[in-house]
Amino acid sequence: MSTRMPQGVDAPTFRKALDELAAIVGKEWVFVDELPLSTYRDAYSPLADGELLPSAAVAPANMEQIQQALKVFNAYQLPIWTFGNGRNFAYGGPAPRQSGYIMFDLKRMDRILEVNEKYGYALVEPGVSYYQLHRHLRQIGSKLWVDPAAPGWGGVMGNALEHGAGYTPYGDHFIMQCGMEVVLADGQVVRTGQGAIEGSPHWQSTKHAAGPHFDGMFTQSNFGVVTKMGIWLMPEPPGYKPFMITYEREEDLAAIFDAVLPLKINQVIPNAAVAVDLLWEVSAKTTRRHYFDGKGPIPDSIRKKIASDHDLGMWNFYAALYGPPPIIENNWKLVEEAMMSIPGAKLHLSRENDPAWDYRIQLMRGEPNMTEFSIMNWIGGGGHINFSPISAPDGKEALSQYNLIKQRCHDYGFDYIGEFLVGWRDMHHILMIMYDRADEVMRKGAYDLFAKLVDEAADAGFGEYRTHLAFMDQIAKTYKHNDGALWDLHHRLKDVLDPNGILSPGKQGIWPKAMRKQG
Repeated sequence: MSTRMPQGVDAPTFRKALDELAAIVGKEWVFVDELPLSTYRDAYSPLADGELLPSAAVAPANMEQIQQALKVFNAYQLPIWTFGNGRNFAYGGPAPRQSGYIMFDLKRMDRILEVNEKYGYALVEPGVSYYQLHRHLRQIGSKLWVDPAAPGWGGVMGNALEHGAGYTPYGDHFIMQCGMEVVLADGQVVRTGQGAIEGSPHWQSTKHAAGPHFDGMFTQSNFGVVTKMGIWLMPEPPGYKPFMITYEREEDLAAIFDAVLPLKINQVIPNAAVAVDLLWEVSAKTTRRHYFDGKGPIPDSIRKKIASDHDLGMWNFYAALYGPPPIIENNWKLVEEAMMSIPGAKLHLSRENDPAWDYRIQLMRGEPNMTEFSIMNWIGGGGHINFSPISAPDGKEALSQYNLIKQRCHDYGFDYIGEFLVGWRDMHHILMIMYDRADEVMRKGAYDLFAKLVDEAADAGFGEYRTHLAFMDQIAKTYKHNDGALWDLHHRLKDVLDPNGILSPGKQGIWPKAMRKQG
């Protein structure tokens, strides 16, 4: 049995609580030994080994067991860390916010409750993965598409609740969410939107109902346990035209996004388009040591050789057009005119034996895959953490952000490895800080680099939309307008909805009153 305990709980009390939980979910679904608990850690963490480890894990099978378990957690004031499919790699994985929490693992709740072909949606539980939903749709002969995140094993619900993104026109996963069932800390069950009407057939058809819209309150928060979620699915279009355009110079990034912005706002390019830097793109098919085994960032001369060897640009832009072929070809004229006007631009409509091309093309047509995880081989050792600031898709802002972040990466001895993903009117900049986790100096350097970037990005007006567990408090403090009024509001809600502070304390920098000073 693990020797870790929730803070303020003695061993006899803890054992008594676990016995009561075993009576609810079954003894086999309460985990206390180190081997099963080792799966609830962040395998790629920038923190030292032995940090952020749980005391136990409990896996309920249904909403009723969740309600009963919450009574026990409240009675003993046990902090829990709730999650669904449990991936979230580069942001902390399934690990808890602090060591000693009990993992509340919802993976057993993995039913696809409904697929509605006519209205284009699915209703899922927390444990449903992109792979699972995709297979189910194909098995029932559906013509609906999933919009997967890059790793296909991720959770449909969990990714949407973390404001994650995909690559089809349905790429903003929270926007495509419609209707939730939530169990509050006291066990009360709430359905949002039209789900609050008994027997309503429109729960997944419209987000709106009388009164405030609460769905967003349960994303990136610790205000409740989401047990069901509707997700809109894209009908298979009659035509699909993916493409890639390579650009020769790093400074072309500004021209790329100045050209993309009107195409995105007017939905000429309807999907989540992405500009991928050279090293991210090539890391799917080779390793750093194949080209350079020295310390520090790869020299420009070697970067140029990599680009030449693999027929790549310093930036590699992926997008797709969808719809009836005549509309695609009409829109393609606009895209080609704008995107190919940049000197040195090179168009690719196919690339043989290129795994990076293949997995991007699959993602943009709603096919989950795991190819992106091969980029972990670029350095070796598996360590990676994602720094994810957001902005408008403006060329000058993109280049300014890139130059700032690239310089800091080089200052700390890391390669810049990143991509810019454009939604509708927003841009996610994903920096992949890669390191060998067995190298203590490298691991600490990654941590220090990330902490530096948080403050410098905030000073430049860029906030992160999502972050690793280790930096949630630091990032929360950067949202400091009017003396941090937004997080004051979060804490006021926390105190009312979860007065015992049992639900995921510290999630996104939202702490219960008793733990607030240490947060």
